[in-house]
Amino acid sequence: MEPSPNPEHRVEKTPPEGEVYDVMEGAGRWEIKIHDHGLVALLDVMPRFAPVGKSADFAIVQAARVSYGHGTKQVNEDVGLVRYLARHRHTTPFEMVEFKFHHVMPIFVARQWIRHRTANVNEYSARYSVVKDRFYRPSLESLRQQSKTNRQGGDQQVDSMTADEFYRYLDVVESHYSDYQAMLDKGVARELARIGLPLNVYTEWYWKIDLHNLFHFLSLRMDPHAQREIRDYANAMFSLVQPIVPIAAQAFLDYNLDSMRLSRLEVEALRSGQPLSSENKREQAEWEEKRRLLGLL
Repeated sequence: MEPSPNPEHRVEKTPPEGEVYDVMEGAGRWEIKIHDHGLVALLDVMPRFAPVGKSADFAIVQAARVSYGHGTKQVNEDVGLVRYLARHRHTTPFEMVEFKFHHVMPIFVARQWIRHRTANVNEYSARYSVVKDRFYRPSLESLRQQSKTNRQGGDQQVDSMTADEFYRYLDVVESHYSDYQAMLDKGVARELARIGLPLNVYTEWYWKIDLHNLFHFLSLRMDPHAQREIRDYANAMFSLVQPIVPIAAQAFLDYNLDSMRLSRLEVEALRSGQPLSSENKREQAEWEEKRRLLGLL
């Protein structure tokens, strides 16, 4: 026998105020191809529906006004409020917007990506399924020499002879996929056969994240210092969410990605016109770069 409803737990269903629309325009997914085999696809948004005349930014405003109450009355426009929140790093209201993505990327990109531990992730399992023979090959223009000033990055393009050698190196590495397939055919467990696959083979996952943490991810991975391959994915993600939260996206560009933070020492140097009072070479180099961007050199 089913339990009878508890009269103290009645659900009140309030009809929506005014008309609403689907912020994804009824689409099942928005997709951008990356490189040869990769992609970034936006599958869903929360909130999926917004009042006509507004974007999904309304959820940020809605949460902020509940949280701050009378404190937001001076900021009486949605645009001004979202920008105020972003400017003063009041980040909680941005967590009220969420995105679910489908990503297909090389494993070496995924390993960088997973360091951001602020999303819900479910990855393709090579223990249960056979890895597809998809490999990332950088274009000739993307083949970079090791930077002399940045241990974790590259800068200038390699010469043509080195490029030819690099592609032959990938030929050898990728040829081992047939050995992987042969091991599977001989009955070797998938969880063991996979260990010989190269890092340029593709994996994929579903990735769900709120807007606050997405902006943190994008601030690092859209940065010019990020590896070019993961930057391509980050730029694609931003282009997909920008039309859904245009106010927050513009605030992100203005106050985060395209802004500049100054340390106490840098502020003192700026005020006094004197050199940076630090003997740390990295700090000095960063200050010189900021001065260049500010037009002070």
